This record gives sequence, C-alpha cells and structure tokens, in this order.
Amino acid sequence: MKQAIVIFILLINLPSFSQDNTKTKGLFYKISLATTLGINEDFSLSEEDNKNLIRPSAIFLNNTIGYQFDERSSLGLNTEYNWHSESGLQFFPVHLSFTYNIFDFDDVVFVRGGYGKLLNLGTRFEKGTLYKVGIGYRAYDDNFKNAVLFGLDFSRKRFGFRQTEKLSSVSIFLEFMVF
Repeated sequence: MKQAIVIFILLINLPSFSQDNTKTKGLFYKISLATTLGINEDFSLSEEDNKNLIRPSAIFLNNTIGYQFDERSSLGLNTEYNWHSESGLQFFPVHLSFTYNIFDFDDVVFVRGGYGKLLNLGTRFEKGTLYKVGIGYRAYDDNFKNAVLFGLDFSRKRFGFRQTEKLSSVSIFLEFMVF
C-alpha cells in the first residue's frame, strides 16, 4: 500500500518535476535579415527631393539550422544570399557558425564567429571564402522557446582571381529563432 501511495504522489507531482524553465536545448531554426548602411554621397541639405543621408548598401538574407548544446553554446549551418547594391556583387555563402553566450541571464549577450565558402552558382555569383564575427543580444519569449536576436556582424569576403579581391562590411542584423 505504501508503494501505491508513493507512485500516486509522484504521478500527481510529475508535471511540476518535468517543467524545466531553462533555455531550450536541441535543434533550432533561425531566419535573419541584415543590412549594411552607407552614406549617400549625393546628399545635400539644400535639396528638397528628400534624399536620405544614410541608405542601405547591402542586404543579407540568412537561414540557419543548428543545434544548441547547452545554455551557452550552439553550432549552426547557414545558407545566405548577399546582394551589394553599390558594387552590383552577389554572393551565396554556406558557412558554419559558432555562438557563445557571454552573459546568460533571462536574456543573453552573445558573440559568434563563422567560416565558409562562397558558392559559384553561375556567372552572377562570386566564388571565394567568408569570415564572420559578431556580437548581439538575444531576447527570449515567456516560455524560453523562441527568441529575437539583434546586433552587429563584421564579415570579410575574399573572391576573384586567387581570392585577391576583398570586401569587408559591418551589418546590422535582426533574427528570429525557433526551437
């Protein structure tokens, strides 16, 4: 009879034992939109045609499938489309990224880095390598299942004949992450 009472008490309290309020571990998907901002050299204070002083000079659209190992570290496989409007260059990088949470409170501050290849998908896309480092802030929802991330990324692309051409940029990103 004592065993039945113990099992009954455990079954009643099982939901409270299984509710884990820690941040989610496991597979995740993330979509990101980023842009680099440039100064409009044709801007003038006297003009009345409402040209903006700051304008986007590149747009990045990123998809990531990854795995969060613990509350601090994750690894992701990224596919990305990059379009640099001023130079007319297009890139399709595929890269691995590693993210580490520096401060891990309810929301986190993180650093990340990545390395990958620029795929040659035709004559319009450049082939080469990509290096990335960044810092950002992740805000979780109430259940710690989904998150919104924003921050800054520095990327360096090497392409062209023997990868002698280089393109560096600092971008502002906004991401949505689901577990």
